[in-house]
Amino acid sequence: MKINLVFLAQRSVLIRLGSFIVILLVLWLPFAIPIYLLIPDRNLVTILTMVLLYIEFIFLLRIWGKQVYKQPQIFQHYGLQFTRLNGVDLLHGLAIGLISILILFALEGLFGFLVWQQPKVFLLKIVLEGSLTGLGIGFAEELLFRGWLLDELQRDYSPRVALWASAIIYGVSHFIKPLEAIIHTLPQLPALVLLGLTQVWGKRWRRGRLGLPIGLHMGIVWGYYIVDIGGLIEYTNRVPDWVTGVNNNPLMGVMGLVLMGVLALLMRGRQLKISSTS
Repeated sequence: MKINLVFLAQRSVLIRLGSFIVILLVLWLPFAIPIYLLIPDRNLVTILTMVLLYIEFIFLLRIWGKQVYKQPQIFQHYGLQFTRLNGVDLLHGLAIGLISILILFALEGLFGFLVWQQPKVFLLKIVLEGSLTGLGIGFAEELLFRGWLLDELQRDYSPRVALWASAIIYGVSHFIKPLEAIIHTLPQLPALVLLGLTQVWGKRWRRGRLGLPIGLHMGIVWGYYIVDIGGLIEYTNRVPDWVTGVNNNPLMGVMGLVLMGVLALLMRGRQLKISSTS
């Protein structure tokens, strides 16, 4: 049976986003519910259902591109191009992300906010795990937020409105959790919005390619994973945790917010320079 969804292309962005999410849930729930009911291990349930959800998300994107917008190469349209140029962008973003995290913790060490320690686990294992975790999160979130979502917003709104809307939605999406957890982690919202802005500016700087945003996201996650899971630092508690990060989360502290601000300004400057020469 052929599905005709072309009429959705003429509807508002809210209707399109809502329709996409409803279709995705209809495809996902028949598989997710048995997993929740039959598997007692909650961590395994979360992993399986989230992996399944993202696989179906990618599957639905192909249908969405062909049936709604008549674009068979929708991933290329989103900026996910498996080219040498995009690969170089990814490595560039990866270097920026890793160096930024290193600078953050190095400054905190210099100021006496933390001390460095010998790794508590086999570091090579953590490095490898962190690389896979960073790549997975970077790829998934960038295709979702700076690929599909940003494209849908840009079809209806100006680049500036789409920029801010996508960044705010990205930040708020991290708070789909119980109220108590929302209140506890709310301090990281400004840093997440700044990261959302940074990634859109980074994509526009690289003329719509997703390589740099994926690499930057990967670098930040990878660097933090190595330091945190590897047990490489210990905070001295010389300053309140709102400076270094509540619950040792850099995005929930002033230092992490400053880092995100610097990255945002860097990407915005690069994007404006490209725009002025176009």
